[in-house]
Amino acid sequence: MKKRVTGIGGIFFKSEDPQASKDWYQKHLGIDSGKYGGTFEWRHAEVPDKKGFTAWSVFDQNTEYTNPSEKDFMINYRVENLEELLETLKEEGVQVIGKMEVFEYGKFGWIMDPNGIKIELWEPNDTEYDKIKGETNMSS
Repeated sequence: MKKRVTGIGGIFFKSEDPQASKDWYQKHLGIDSGKYGGTFEWRHAEVPDKKGFTAWSVFDQNTEYTNPSEKDFMINYRVENLEELLETLKEEGVQVIGKMEVFEYGKFGWIMDPNGIKIELWEPNDTEYDKIKGETNMSS
């Protein structure tokens, strides 16, 4: 069977005061957070020369980004071949949310788990993602 999830792409959670949360995490845990949050750089186990990133971001409590989930968090999973995976998940009866979106740093798709949690699936283009690190204030 082909790999589906290859790692955690990001952790996102809601806050009543996103800036205060970012400040707390920076002060107490050393997580620097820019406009789009913070990121942690790491190396692929199978290809050590290849960089990877895990995102960390605080969203406003009223964000619609995690809809239709009513949960206060969302996990982003790194995947291989997102288009094929979304088709397979549909065939398996998984609720797919919206349409796949493509950006220079990767492809994104969304599904709902059986607990009502929205899950973001990301087929990254880490080479391009590396170019936006200035906006995310990379840490680690």
